[in-house]
Amino acid sequence: MNKIIHEQTRLRILAALAGELTEVSFPELRDRLGMTAGNLSVQLKTLEDAGYVQTNKSFVANKPRTDIAITDGGRQALTEYLEEIERMLASLRKGE
Repeated sequence: MNKIIHEQTRLRILAALAGELTEVSFPELRDRLGMTAGNLSVQLKTLEDAGYVQTNKSFVANKPRTDIAITDGGRQALTEYLEEIERMLASLRKGE
């Protein structure tokens, strides 16, 4: 079990990003997930350190902007995690 992804907040972040075709702005992701900026920042740092997300910092109209995207490695890790959960559920169902 991937301990980085298994944490509920990080799983929610990856799931939200996996459904996007492009980057998502920090405020949009924060609002969509109903998280505080501080909590989201901490969780994104963990995901970024693992290579699962990528942040792009820029300035738009002289204001800082941070965009976040899932990496190919993050998408693969999420897929593997979900497949593991599905195997566990299938195993439990066989025991019913």
